Amino acid sequence: MLVTLLKSKIHRAVVTGSSLNYAGSISLPPSWLRKAGILEFEKVLVADLDNGGRFETYAIAGREGEVTLNGATARLGQPGDRVIIMAWGAFEPAEAAGFRPRIVLVDENNRAGD
Repeated sequence: MLVTLLKSKIHRAVVTGSSLNYAGSISLPPSWLRKAGILEFEKVLVADLDNGGRFETYAIAGREGEVTLNGATARLGQPGDRVIIMAWGAFEPAEAAGFRPRIVLVDENNRAGD
């Protein structure tokens, strides 16, 4: 049996833009993806702290300091919203016992801590 745990989290990122006519996804800074251990095209759950919405999409590499909601997700938030981006993993119980997620904390200026 596998258990599902939080694998990675980017906490309190600020949405900087949206692109309705893009094919989909959330664009995130490549450095954040590396720090969080989120792969490009990996499924993520996004929680919007400002409107209470949650949606699933996939992560792609964008520009440093920018968080862009693309495609249909552009309708689910707006620039200035604070979001939490989460990725999940399936683990054997023995792996899960000692596992700790990779968490990237982001400030109000979209600067990620070390």
